[in-house]
Amino acid sequence: MALYLIGDVQGCDSALQDLLRTLDFSPSRDTLYVLGDLVNRGPDSAGVLRRLMGYGDAAHCLLGNHDLNLLAVAQGVRKPHRKDTLDAVLDAEDRHAMLHWLRHQKMAMLVQREQTPLLMVHAGVLPTWTAAQTIALAQEVEAALQGGHAAEFLKNMYGNTPVAWSDALAGMDRLRVIVNALTRLRFCTAQGEMEFDSKEGADGAPDGYMPWFDVPDRQTAQISVAFGHWSTLGWLNRPDVLSLDTGCVWGGSLSALRFNLHDEAQELIQVQCVVSQQPGMQ
Repeated sequence: MALYLIGDVQGCDSALQDLLRTLDFSPSRDTLYVLGDLVNRGPDSAGVLRRLMGYGDAAHCLLGNHDLNLLAVAQGVRKPHRKDTLDAVLDAEDRHAMLHWLRHQKMAMLVQREQTPLLMVHAGVLPTWTAAQTIALAQEVEAALQGGHAAEFLKNMYGNTPVAWSDALAGMDRLRVIVNALTRLRFCTAQGEMEFDSKEGADGAPDGYMPWFDVPDRQTAQISVAFGHWSTLGWLNRPDVLSLDTGCVWGGSLSALRFNLHDEAQELIQVQCVVSQQPGMQ
């Protein structure tokens, strides 16, 4: 049995197929953990969703910012972006099945390994959050997405404030900070104030900010945190962080990391992603 972490697919189903073929992946034997942004910008988001749905319990997927965008657009509470490539999902006969499945994916996952636990998020973790707190907060968002007021949640999910976490936060402010940290975070201050405009690599932090994983005394520094979202950062392999977004949809590669539960052994496997440019992808 093999376990794999996979970075941002973003609708590149042919690259995902190539990667799984390279891995000799078998859903009866192996397990995938996909780190969010399953859809959008690439040419075949519907193909990605159908493929991952078909793997059943062999595929565990996180929700990224592009996945939440699809849910909001499908709900009619957000207008499509001119760069979105989501029509094949929105117009599909099995649209409701795909969207139902997507709504029931995770915002964060934790895998217990013998030596170092592995926390998985799409983007980042605020410095004051422990792994257990991250999972608990993620479950609050999951409940909002799966509950009877999902449309109201999706309508009010967007915005850059509050910029920092407080245990006293409640209602949509609380949920918005959780969503922003888990699906949008790249840079923050030492106090955990988030910044959302910069998309440069780790060396391009605005004045007063730093990559979230470099904040001193971060509460998750003693475990491994795997994430995607940051294509300009690319592959980063440190004992405390694993970055798996290697820019597939932008002409880079789609990455998988083979790991196991018994030791720290791991192997990076990549396939080149060749995306045919289509209207709205630039």
